[in-house]
Amino acid sequence: MDIKAERQARVRATMVEIHALLGDAAPDRGTLQAIGDKLQQLAQYPELFPLSDFPAPEQAAASSRYLLAQREDESCALYINVINPGKAAKPHNHGTWAVIAALSGEERNQLYRRTDDGSDPEHAQLEDAGEFVVKPGSPITFLPDDIHSIHVDGDETVRHFHLYGKALETLIDRLGFDIETGRVHGYNKTYMQPTAGRDR
Repeated sequence: MDIKAERQARVRATMVEIHALLGDAAPDRGTLQAIGDKLQQLAQYPELFPLSDFPAPEQAAASSRYLLAQREDESCALYINVINPGKAAKPHNHGTWAVIAALSGEERNQLYRRTDDGSDPEHAQLEDAGEFVVKPGSPITFLPDDIHSIHVDGDETVRHFHLYGKALETLIDRLGFDIETGRVHGYNKTYMQPTAGRDR
């Protein structure tokens, strides 16, 4: 079996297991942790996801995202994200659940807690809720309104699995947050780059 065929077979098998865990209900943190364990098992095969098949962007401090699998209705979308050192993403939520697991490299996640009542759609108050470093063996999970920023501080190119309850391109209500001004804006419209390709 060639590398692409083996990769796609393992991705399909992992997604079958993840779909079984999800069922028909919105997942809680326990379910998301179990999904993280499944992704971490897939990450035990980094040789199936080489940079030659999923190249890093040419620009410094940038990232490229490749779609590995999703349902026909664009739910349960699995990507591989390849991130160059120095890349950072502004604070944001996802508007859907998410699980991130590492193939290689470390990504520092700054976590935030929203302290206002959400009554003003254009402004928010956030406070520090700690840090978590995503690295091999340490996945992270998010519910739809959880807020984080990401930072690739080292000198190693990062390769991580990102699994979302809905395809990123469909998340029109996803929010970004400006820490200094408190401004809230549409994250996809302001910051998100298009998916670089699909593993077919």
